[in-house]
Amino acid sequence: MPRSLADLVAQHLVASGQFLDDQPELAYQHARVARRLAARLGGVREAVAITAYLAEHYDEALTEFRAVRRMTGNHEVLAMMADCERALGRPEKALALSREPVVVQLEESTQIEMLIVAAGARRDMGQTAAAIQTLEVPELTKRTRADWLPRLRYAYADALAEAGRADDALIWFHRAAGADQDGSTGAAERAAELEGLHFTDLDDEDEEDTIIEVTDEADTDDIEVTDEADTDDIEVTDEADTDEIEVTDEADIDGEDDTDDVETVDEVDTDDEGDELVVDDALDGEVEVDEDKKD
Repeated sequence: MPRSLADLVAQHLVASGQFLDDQPELAYQHARVARRLAARLGGVREAVAITAYLAEHYDEALTEFRAVRRMTGNHEVLAMMADCERALGRPEKALALSREPVVVQLEESTQIEMLIVAAGARRDMGQTAAAIQTLEVPELTKRTRADWLPRLRYAYADALAEAGRADDALIWFHRAAGADQDGSTGAAERAAELEGLHFTDLDDEDEEDTIIEVTDEADTDDIEVTDEADTDDIEVTDEADTDEIEVTDEADIDGEDDTDDVETVDEVDTDDEGDELVVDDALDGEVEVDEDKKD
């Protein structure tokens, strides 16, 4: 292969790897370009297979995985091939792949993934009891930080829940959560659901339940105001048009320069309900509201 072509293929493979986690579809497109340039390279075909799998193009992924096995003799892709068969609605073929003699020679992580896929295929076929039995392996209680452990425990707990064994499922969801350092399985949330707990996302609360800060001009009630505003019952920092306030320098109320209702002081305050309001220019437009008085 010419050096220039090899460099171009390498660039697309690097780009594919960079987008693999966050944008699998874009990673898949880069891998396809690399395949068009160098279809006879096993590494290129494997990149296409994996990105197609993650982008949920299962039919093409399965074709590419088969090519990888044929070209490189790499059988570690068997678990992903079986999962593709499941996704394509062929659980029987997924089980057939899980029974291939070469499976026992695969790496431990691949063997565990194959167990999870085989159990899922059993559940697809309505054989929940068989799925549970498939996952009842010594590795469930193994002390390890391997990535496959929380996935194995989650799959086991999920199968128990489907079988109606809620108490047992709760135990194993908690165990899966304990091994899931980054929370990727969602085991903690499933455990909470079984316990009748619900999580609330504070970002989704209604606007009336939060404190609103206004930086420029506003016309509303019961909010914090920093610049110019025309409203009642608010804290005022710069210019304001309101009733019953004390004026610092010059004031014109009801068209008169002087009035019995206005008192001249150095700082703005108000006699509403006996509260004294002090304005500090150093706040630079930021006004803090007592939580007990909001609303």
